[in-house]
Amino acid sequence: MILYHCSNQGIEAIDLTKGLRHKDFGKGFYLTPNKNTAVRMAQKKARLFGGTATLITYELDESNLHSELKVKIFPQKACVEWLLFVDANRDRKNVVPIHGFDIVIGSIADDGVVLQLTNFRQGIYTPEQAAAQLQDRYLDQQYYFGSEKSLNYLHKIKTEAI
Repeated sequence: MILYHCSNQGIEAIDLTKGLRHKDFGKGFYLTPNKNTAVRMAQKKARLFGGTATLITYELDESNLHSELKVKIFPQKACVEWLLFVDANRDRKNVVPIHGFDIVIGSIADDGVVLQLTNFRQGIYTPEQAAAQLQDRYLDQQYYFGSEKSLNYLHKIKTEAI
């Protein structure tokens, strides 16, 4: 399977210590199977932080993936479990990781999702109501790699400025 990482610079080697802690699935390395999503995000990063919009293409070796690693796969549609998982990972009060998965696959919490998370946190919606508000939205998918052993399944194909 082909996956894409977006950046505002090239990456020689993946360094899990450089990731930000309070992302959708925690501190780790993120990719998407959607090239258009990756290009759009790389361009956004370059606009916000400078540098050159860069697309890094990887191949994911799926053989033995589920037998050797702890993998969590969420449904493609928003669900309560996914919403609570993202909320807990993004909660700055959590100073330690909330899970021990090597790989997590699920939807990207875009701006519309953040609005529903905020409504949930403020008590405006229950988790069920917040997830229901997102049911009809297409949410791009992301792959989180959070352990060194999970990175052994990724093989860089190419890096290109876009």
